[in-house]
Amino acid sequence: MNDTSSKILPDDRYNRLLVSNVFPPGWENPQPSGRYNLVVIGAGTAGLVTAAGAAGLGARVALIEKHLLGGDCLNYGCVPSKSLIRSSRAVRDVQLAGGFGVKVPDGVEVDFSAVMERMRALRSKISFHDSAIRFKDMGIDLFLGSAGFVGKDSIEVAGKRLLFSRAVIAAGARAVEPFISGIRQAGYLTNETVFSLTERPERLAVIGGGPIGAELAQAFHRLGSRVTILQRGPQLLEREDNDAARVLHDAFRAEGIEVLLKAAPIEVTVTDRGKVILYEKEGGRESLAVDHILTGVGRAPNVEGLNLEAAGVRYDPKDGVEVNDFLQTTNRRIYAAGDICLRQKFTHMADASARIAIQNALFAGRRKVSALTVPWTTFTDPEIAHVGMYEKDARQRGFEVDTFVSHFRDVDRAIVDGEEEGFVKVHVKRGSDTILGATIVARHAGEMVSELTLAMASGLGLKTIANVIHPYPTQAEAIRQVADRYNRTRLTSFVKKILSRWLYLFRL
Repeated sequence: MNDTSSKILPDDRYNRLLVSNVFPPGWENPQPSGRYNLVVIGAGTAGLVTAAGAAGLGARVALIEKHLLGGDCLNYGCVPSKSLIRSSRAVRDVQLAGGFGVKVPDGVEVDFSAVMERMRALRSKISFHDSAIRFKDMGIDLFLGSAGFVGKDSIEVAGKRLLFSRAVIAAGARAVEPFISGIRQAGYLTNETVFSLTERPERLAVIGGGPIGAELAQAFHRLGSRVTILQRGPQLLEREDNDAARVLHDAFRAEGIEVLLKAAPIEVTVTDRGKVILYEKEGGRESLAVDHILTGVGRAPNVEGLNLEAAGVRYDPKDGVEVNDFLQTTNRRIYAAGDICLRQKFTHMADASARIAIQNALFAGRRKVSALTVPWTTFTDPEIAHVGMYEKDARQRGFEVDTFVSHFRDVDRAIVDGEEEGFVKVHVKRGSDTILGATIVARHAGEMVSELTLAMASGLGLKTIANVIHPYPTQAEAIRQVADRYNRTRLTSFVKKILSRWLYLFRL
C-alpha cells in the first residue's frame, strides 16, 4: 500500500477499494508519447471531464494527478457529505414520523459507525467512475505524481518530461487553515478529514456558517452530536438571500442546533474539559468546550509546486490562476478550469468550465464563462437553491427590480408533505418578465431550481412559465404561482375595465 492509501482512514476494505481505483498501488506511469495535444494537471471533476472529453474527440491526452483521482467531489466533498446528509434526513424523518400517524418505538438510536461505513461503501462503489483503469481504457496516458512546468510547453512529472500543444490546469483547491491561535496544536477537522471519523463526536464546534459548515453541522446534529456553530458574520450563509438565511436559522434553532452569530474565535486551548474555544461576541469574551472542531472557513487554490512562473502563467495565492473570459491564462497555450481559477467553486461549475476549456483550447473556440447561467444549492434541510443575481446585485448593476414570492405554506403538496417552510422568490427586470435571479428555500429546492435555470438560459420569462402546465399536486407549483403573480400585475386598471366590458357584453 502506497503513502496515499495511508491517508484514507480507516484502513478497511472500502477505503482499500477506493484507493485501488483512484490511486492504485504499484501503478506504472507510461512513457511520454511525443507531443500531446493536451496535458491536464489535476484529476478532480474539471480535470477528468477535460481529459475524457478531449480523448473522446480523438486528441492525444495526458492526465496528471498527485493524490487521488476524483478530487474533492468523490473523496472529501459531494459524495461522502451527501451520504451523511441522507442518513441524517432518515433520522429526522423517524423523529417526525408521529406527526404522520406512524408510531415509532422508543429507544431508536443512530449507529454512527454504520452510517460512516455506509458512506465509505457508497464512495468506493462510485469511485470506479473516476478510476485509473477506466481513464487508461479511454486511451489517456495517466501519470501519478507531482507535476511542475519546466517551460512554456512542457511539464515534468515523476522524472518524465511531457511536451504539449495545449495544457489545462485543473489542480483544484483545498480547505484553508483558520487564523486562530492554538488551533493547529489542539487539532481540528476539515472536509478532508471529517469523513475518516468512526466514532461520533459528542460535542462538536463548527467554525464557519457557510455551505460546508451549515450542511455538516445539521447532519452531525441529527446523527447525535451536540453542535454549536460559530459564525463571524451576522447571518448563516452570509452571501445568501437574507430571508432564506433566516428560514434556515429558524430551522436550526427548532432542531436544537446552537448558532452563535457575530462570534469570532480567538484562541483554542486543550484542558481537562476538552478543546476550549475562546471567542469574542458583542464586545465580550466567552468560551466553549468541545470534543472536536470542524472548520469550514474557505478554500485556497492549489497553485503551489506547479512552477507556474516557468510557464509564464500569472497567479495569486488567494484567487488562483489568472484567466480571461475564455479560461485562457497569460500563456496562450495554457488554460485553466475548476476551483483553481473560478470564484464559484462548485462541482457542476468545474464540469461546465472544463467543457469550455476543451472547446477553446483544442478548437480555438470563443466560449465565455460569463455567458453561463449557474445555479447552486446548499444541501441543508430545508435546502437553499439560487440562480442568477440577488436583488442587491441587480440594483448595483443598475437594474430596477420587481420581486415575486410564493410561500410553500400556500402550496397544497407542501402542506400534505409537512414541508411548509420556505418560499420561491424571483426577481425580474422591472417592466418585463425577464428573470434576473431566483432563490428557492424548500426541502427539495435543488431539484426545483433547474426549471428557472433553464428559463434564464433560454431567454424565457415568467409569462412562459405561467403557461406551462405543472402536475398537481407537486411542490413545483410554487414556481407557477410566482409566474401567476407576475401575470396579475399586467392587468392595469385600464385593461381590467376593457375586460369587464367585454365579459358584460359576452354575457348578453
